[in-house]
Amino acid sequence: MDIKLKLKELLNNSYAVYSNYKVSCILETKDNNYFYGVNVENASYGATICAERNGYKKQDFKRIYIMNSSDKISSCCMLCRQVFLEFFDMDMEVIMYNNKFDEKKLTVKEMCPYPFSEDDLKWKVV
Repeated sequence: MDIKLKLKELLNNSYAVYSNYKVSCILETKDNNYFYGVNVENASYGATICAERNGYKKQDFKRIYIMNSSDKISSCCMLCRQVFLEFFDMDMEVIMYNNKFDEKKLTVKEMCPYPFSEDDLKWKVV
């Protein structure tokens, strides 16, 4: 499978009627399965579903590929990054493309240098 061409094809499935900013992603698992996602907007923006937040189960992921419909390579929103922190290993690759197939690779750790995780919820009253 040509990942970049599949991402470009998936952009057609995006429902981006408000922003016209389409996003597709392919999530690769450690057992070599692939899951496809697209963004689905909603007039109530809080009900919008990002392409990157469709999934499998914790730490079964190998890498994620993401494409947007613009000429600029864009990073993921902060909600998606928070989900990455919960479900992905810190050294997992996040590979981002624009609509011209330009590429940028980062790890989850590079995208989220100051994570909020379960460790932050373990606090003690003094």
